Amino acid sequence: MSAHSRIDARAARWRPGPTLRRLALTVLGLALAITATLALEPYRAYQAAVVAAYLCATAGLTLLVGRGGQLSLGHAALMAAGAYGFGLTSNALSAADVAGPVRLLVPLAVGVASAAALGALLGAAGARLRGPYLAGLTLAVVVAVPAITSTFSRTLGGDRGLWIEIERRPEALRPYVGAEQWQAWVALAAAALVLFVLGNVGSGSAGRQIAAVRDDEAAARLAGIDVTRVKVATFTLSAAAAGLGGAVLAYVTQIANPGAYSLVFSLFLVVAVVVGGLGSLAGAFWGALLLVALPELTSSVTDALPVSAGLAQRLDGNLAVLVFGVLLIVLMIAAPRGIQGALTAARRRDMRPRRPARGATPAPGPAAQTQGDPAARAPTAG
Repeated sequence: MSAHSRIDARAARWRPGPTLRRLALTVLGLALAITATLALEPYRAYQAAVVAAYLCATAGLTLLVGRGGQLSLGHAALMAAGAYGFGLTSNALSAADVAGPVRLLVPLAVGVASAAALGALLGAAGARLRGPYLAGLTLAVVVAVPAITSTFSRTLGGDRGLWIEIERRPEALRPYVGAEQWQAWVALAAAALVLFVLGNVGSGSAGRQIAAVRDDEAAARLAGIDVTRVKVATFTLSAAAAGLGGAVLAYVTQIANPGAYSLVFSLFLVVAVVVGGLGSLAGAFWGALLLVALPELTSSVTDALPVSAGLAQRLDGNLAVLVFGVLLIVLMIAAPRGIQGALTAARRRDMRPRRPARGATPAPGPAAQTQGDPAARAPTAG
């Protein structure tokens, strides 16, 4: 066999692995999303950035709750850790006259590290807890966020929040790209990174260990899996994703405010993951989209209603909560696996072969045609 033949044979045998295919799809999807932002108005680009920031948090939460079976009601506190870590670092670099990509990447990394450290502590403390006890532990953390910011008000800004000096878009892009589009690019890149990492974790051996611990801890221990290590690692990775979402949100809004990471918002994150489709990264996207779209829609409905200004103000704050609750109830009855589960089931029904109608004669297959053809049954010569 010649050298060219051997090379062709190796090329024919080589197939890209799942990680490489996922990386290619992630890069392609990111490129398409970035291109789409160029056609958006500034406010819509800002909304796209917020959706991407929320997607980081919902993707991390769906790994923890859907894949790991650990209920967390405090992911808003993890997002707050990422936001304040980003804000403090960005302000410090601004005071030191640091500019360029370092001014953006280092605060993002610090935000992720801050949330991951808090997540590791929660994971270690809650490794022996489950169900309502773990939920209560995480709930206490998110309730403590306003008290912490008030106690260290000189550093964290108190109830008013921490104003953040951010790195603007590169000067070379300013004539062509608006500030909102650039922020959307940063947020989309962060969300793509989270989806790629969590997708690899969920489909690899780590994902199988997480599922084994969720299904039966005793059987997982018998199989040689360190249950405590898996739980802590899952919580830490989920927290890091939420911290990146909080850091990106702080970059987009240029403020870290304790009111943005309240208990209600933390519950919204859990509801969004369940409504979108628990355990699915695509479901995490639908949940993040609902977190931004529903308040916008309910605000438009409130403005169109012929009611007084006081009633409109009360509806504007509470109608989104009501719609979220109704949507959760309806979906749990009609589609227990959420939006993504319903879409997957519908696609499988469409792909299922249809049975012939009652009384209809099915078309003869090749075997039947051969049986009815004497020439086809005759042996061939030789």
